[in-house]
Amino acid sequence: MMKSILITDANIVNEGRIFRGDVLVQNGRIAKIGENLAKESAEKHINAEGKYLFPGLIDDQVHFREPGLTHKGEIYTEAKAGVAGGVTSYMEMPNTVPQAVTIPLLEEKYARAKEVSLANYSFFFGGTNDNLEQILKLDLRNVCGLKVFQGSSTGNMVVDNIESLEGIFKHYKGLLAIHSENDHIIATNLAEYKAKYGEDIPVKFHHKIRSEEACYDASSRAVAMAKKYGTRLHILHISTAKELSLFDNGIPLEEKKITAEACIHHLWFCEEDYDTKGNLIKWNPAVKTAQDRDQIFQAMLDDRIDVIATDHAPHTLEEKSQVYTKAPSGGPLIQHSLVAMLDFYHQGKISLERIADKMSHNVAKLFRMEERGYIREGYFADLVLVDLNDPWTVNKENILAKCGWSPFEGHQFQSKVTHTIVSGHLAYENGQFDESKKGERLTFLTNI
Repeated sequence: MMKSILITDANIVNEGRIFRGDVLVQNGRIAKIGENLAKESAEKHINAEGKYLFPGLIDDQVHFREPGLTHKGEIYTEAKAGVAGGVTSYMEMPNTVPQAVTIPLLEEKYARAKEVSLANYSFFFGGTNDNLEQILKLDLRNVCGLKVFQGSSTGNMVVDNIESLEGIFKHYKGLLAIHSENDHIIATNLAEYKAKYGEDIPVKFHHKIRSEEACYDASSRAVAMAKKYGTRLHILHISTAKELSLFDNGIPLEEKKITAEACIHHLWFCEEDYDTKGNLIKWNPAVKTAQDRDQIFQAMLDDRIDVIATDHAPHTLEEKSQVYTKAPSGGPLIQHSLVAMLDFYHQGKISLERIADKMSHNVAKLFRMEERGYIREGYFADLVLVDLNDPWTVNKENILAKCGWSPFEGHQFQSKVTHTIVSGHLAYENGQFDESKKGERLTFLTNI
């Protein structure tokens, strides 16, 4: 039986406001929200005076590398790192080995997560040039969405047959998440830089190779196709200012058919950082200019971009230390996403309420998630408690991702996650984990 938990004197950040209050958690759910609940009996009491209680983060794009790539990361290790960072739910991508492109392979990932994942979970199904029949058999209540690589990244699952792509856009009724880059443009650019530098291209040219043109071309074509067929299109990891013209902030998120995501690395880093970070900030799509970064941040604030995610994608340091053409793209971010956004809060760039919107409320709303993403009575108790003023520095000793490194190493964050509650279970408290209960499978509404 799960312990009941009483959180008292928290500054509750929820649905556009911050208020002082108490939260009672019973049987995995939020039983009561109010003032003066101290008289309520509970097996665990958390005095949250001075701290801020957020709905647990929902990360809509992670790569946990299991099965097949577990030297980089595992569902167990990466979910645990997420919980330490306040992430209570995640949606993981299909480019594993084997790729999750059949329903039996997808369900194997769910079975594994049920055994080992400390956070709640869902897994994207992978689209290919020839698996539309499988796609149309998906249970949309139990699967977060369909992932299509319109441009190649780790695992090379590109859907490059135009008839296959149109078939997916036309017939699939769930949420279609797209990696949008034009491979032909990238290949042409890469050939030019290889001719000049060979294999050891300076990584500072990564954003010239995986260019603004490559991103905009693919994203604009995806948007046009979605408009043609009425598809629910979600474009992942926007990396250019130019792409922002494709998105609308004139209608509520609930009415949007075309949505967009910004990732922590595109909000934090820019081309100037390649000189010091090198391949550690080599991502696809690439980190681009300071102007791109700043305009993406603004679009996130003004609702052209709907959610913030990590694209957590670990590789070993050995892999990252190779020459440019061999070093893989991606990096670990899930443990530090909330504290990174809270640094922006300390800089006066975003409010706490907006952080809750972009990392919890809007993700639940966009994916039509059942009873998560908010601090509401009756909802699942997915909660994260934060001390806004407890500085700490990222180092090898406190990095929890299996790969053992972070692009934030050496950075001092101003805020610290102190408690994370996952589906009513206190999974993390002041650096200690309770792994006696695992996370739960996420479910989604299909009738709206």
